[in-house]
Amino acid sequence: MKKSLIRNYAKLIARVGGNVQHGQRVVITAQTDQQPFVAVLAEECYRAGAADVSVEWQDQRIDKLAARFETVRELGAVTPWEEAKYAYRAQTLPVTIKLLSADPDGMQGANREKITLAAMARSAITKPYTDAMINRHQWCVAALPSAGWAKKIFPDERANSAVERLWEVILSVCRADGKDPLTDWMWHNRALRDKCDKINALNLRALEYKSSNGTNLRVGLIPQAKFIAGKKNTADGIYFNPNIPTEECFTTPMRGEAEGIVYAVKPLSYGGELIEDFWIRFSQGKVSDLGARKNAALLEKIVGMDEGAAYLGEAALVPYDSPINSTGILFYNTLFDENACCHLALGRGYTNTIEGFEKMEHSDFAELGVNDSSQHVDFMIGSEDLNITGVTKTGERIPVFVNGTWSAALR
Repeated sequence: MKKSLIRNYAKLIARVGGNVQHGQRVVITAQTDQQPFVAVLAEECYRAGAADVSVEWQDQRIDKLAARFETVRELGAVTPWEEAKYAYRAQTLPVTIKLLSADPDGMQGANREKITLAAMARSAITKPYTDAMINRHQWCVAALPSAGWAKKIFPDERANSAVERLWEVILSVCRADGKDPLTDWMWHNRALRDKCDKINALNLRALEYKSSNGTNLRVGLIPQAKFIAGKKNTADGIYFNPNIPTEECFTTPMRGEAEGIVYAVKPLSYGGELIEDFWIRFSQGKVSDLGARKNAALLEKIVGMDEGAAYLGEAALVPYDSPINSTGILFYNTLFDENACCHLALGRGYTNTIEGFEKMEHSDFAELGVNDSSQHVDFMIGSEDLNITGVTKTGERIPVFVNGTWSAALR
């Protein structure tokens, strides 16, 4: 891959994704095999004005060994120095950049029960600190190709050529393969914002999803919540793009107002394992039943992670003919697959969709109907024939999606 394209991608992540400001600290999380790109990204963060750039390295192989040999207590422990780190970040609010590249099957065979219990134990300690950072700092999630991930997508290619091919696809769908990705993203963000303006003008109070695969679901919407897309703003007014790529217009649904059944159209990659061909039924907003051809037990663990994990936290609209879906590639990576078509998310709801979120306290959001959880898990539901009808406060029914894409009124 050309060094100039790699450099432009790093610059995009630093200046548009995290939008690093002069004097800010930056924390990058990445797999150990991504050191060359991380060095380029760190340089771009410094060039953007970062006062300090630190890197937290991860290694899926080490994680799998820990899950094998450590007890639940050891695996779920948050040491005093680690808790102090979370407290320090909640106070100093660094820009956080997470680079995804792990093998979708990399944790296959690991003790999922132990991992889940450990995650719950850790969350009980770390969640207050991460909650304190919500809406107060910039963050970005982007991706890099790795041999394991690339071979999963292109199994007939040699490892090196598979990685090169995945690089090409990532840069293309991330709008980072042109001469000026920063300008390209300015226009992309503007187009997404204009789409949200059209949806918000409808003043919808519910969305009804129907598809020939069996999906028949109604999701209530919070009156004070708006559809947003692309770039977000911190409470201090600093914009950033949390996801690169992004194609979604999304909002926060009303906790307790989801009725019916929905079928996933793509596998869900979670913790290094895949959940395939699954469905979820909701009653009074909560998951009441579910099933999957593969890894149903893992799906049950996701839903049971905490009280809020069984409720919806996001409803996102993405046309079936999106640039990502048009590649014809199943990425086995939620960052890409969720931006391929419409999706919902179990768990934590977004608070920055609420009008006036900048002046609100954490408890205010719960009163409005924003779901709270230690996790946020997206799953894809956008089929080629998905129809979505919006329902207004007065009961007027307005087509939002027709046969998998925007209705004529919203194009």
